[in-house]
This record gives sequence, structure tokens and C-alpha cells, in this order.
Amino acid sequence: MRSPAADRTVGVLLPRDLPADRVLPYARRAEELGFDAVWVVEDLGFHGGIAQAAAVLASTDRIRVGIGLLPAGARNVAFAALEIASLAQLFPGRIDVTVGHGMPHWMRSVGQWPRSPLTFLREYVDALRALLRGELLQLRGKYVHLDGVQLDRSALPDVVPDILAGVRGPKSLALAGEVADGTVLAEPVAPEYARAALGHIAAEGPHRLVAYNIASVDADPAAALAAARPGLEWIGEPDWHAHIAPLPFADELVALRAGCASREEFVTRMPDGWVARLAVAGTPAEARARLDGLRTAGVTDTVLAPVGPDPLGALDSLAAVLDV
Repeated sequence: MRSPAADRTVGVLLPRDLPADRVLPYARRAEELGFDAVWVVEDLGFHGGIAQAAAVLASTDRIRVGIGLLPAGARNVAFAALEIASLAQLFPGRIDVTVGHGMPHWMRSVGQWPRSPLTFLREYVDALRALLRGELLQLRGKYVHLDGVQLDRSALPDVVPDILAGVRGPKSLALAGEVADGTVLAEPVAPEYARAALGHIAAEGPHRLVAYNIASVDADPAAALAAARPGLEWIGEPDWHAHIAPLPFADELVALRAGCASREEFVTRMPDGWVARLAVAGTPAEARARLDGLRTAGVTDTVLAPVGPDPLGALDSLAAVLDV
């Protein structure tokens, strides 16, 4: 059972490559086990975020569903507002929506990378929130153009969902602090990275910090670390530098990656101590301590990404972090 003293919000990530016939059983099992949220992803070439969110919401009763994230360049903001408002009407208070730049190489591959991603994201988030509140928009921004657009009163949700920003660069984090209700940080999120991100966000009011992390829980700590290790193979790549830079072994990690011929070699040679710092991995007690450390660093919502060939089966072991 969930610890009555726990003040953390713990969710799970729905793997992007989970077979379609396992998506809804995965979400229902997460709800049965007591997780607070299921987060769905929209990665180019995999599954759509809004479609997954709708299906998960309809097949569960109470669990929140986060979409992380919708690339701003992929949808006209007015039509994105239609979809989000519909979900928020049908499932009030159960949906969180993350908007971001999207991975640059993905967005360039579909011709949707703007000259000024920061300006685009600012205009997009501001317009999206205004539309969801029922405002009539006459807007001629650099990227967002709306000529008298407004959602009909019948389409407005009673509860406007939080609009979060999925970003990681310092300027983008600062923008998230200005325009978004929260920020979603992709994995890995160590406490040092969370604190550094919050320093850039510098929000004046309440601001959620959602942290994704590779997760593996096992009574045998060595087995948990071994299972988590493959999920970290990407962190030596340049796009992940912001996640690593605040860590005391950042220079060593960069040097290790430079000396390896492949991501597989890199992650195989990574010391266990680094894996333990870069994932929620270990015994149930160790994993709960890791969550406590993230919470102390300012994380409001932890999202655990299961690893291994059976993500649905992994949910039962991950649920040990919810126990007293």
C-alpha cells in the first residue's frame, strides 16, 4: 500500500515501443498498483501522444495522464487546443500537457524547426493557454498567427490542465519559468541536475518539476544496477551534456565516452557508482532514498521508466517504492 507519509508524486513512463495490445493493460496495472500517473511520449516514428493519452484515460478510473511532450512545430496551436480541451472536458483534472521544441534533428527532418525556437515556444504556450481559457485571440506573432480564433463555450474545460514545458537548455529553462506551469526534464535527472535546472527556471510562483529517470528495483542491488545500465547508453551523447555537467564525475564521463567506439561499449564500462547516481536503481529502500533525494532537490513529480524485455512485469517491482 502507498505510504500515508509520502508527499511525493510517483508515476511511470509508458515505453514508446510497447506493443499496442499491452498499452492499456500497462496503464491499468499502474493504476492498480497505486502509481499517481502514467506519462506517454510522442517520439517521431512511434505513437501519437494525444491518441495514447485518450485511450489510457478512457481505460482507467483515477490515474493522471501526462503527455510528454507535444512538439510545438507538429501542430497548429488552435487545433492542439481543440484536442487538449476535449481531453480535459472528458476527463477533468486528470490530464497534464507538455509542450516543447522537440528533438532538433526530428523536427528538421519534417521541416518544422523554426529559426527562433524560443520565440516560437513562447508564442505557442501563451496562445495555447489563452485558448483553453476561452479567450478570443487576434494574434500576429512571429510564428503564431490567429485571426479571431476562440473555442466555443461548449468546448471549454472546467479544469484547464497544466501546460508544462519539456526543455533542457538554460535559455529554454528560463522561458519555462516565465510561461509554463512546470518543466519536464528528460532522463537522467540527478539531484544536482534538478537543482541546476531550477536555478535557470527561476519561477516567481509555484512551478512543477517533473523528472524522468530510468528505474530498476530488485532485492539484489547488483541485479537492479545491471538491469538499469542499458537504459543509460545515450547519456554520453552531446544532447545530454546539460544532464551530466552538474555532476562531480562529468569530465570523466565525457572522457570515457570519447574513448569508446560505441554507446554499448560506453555503457558497459560505466562504473556502478555512476549508474546508481543516474538511475533510480537498487533495493526498494535505496530507490525510495533516491526519490527522497530528488524531492529534496525540488522535484515535484518523479516518473520512472522501466527497463528490460517486460515493462508490464517490471511495474510490480517498481511499485515497491510506493510501500512503507
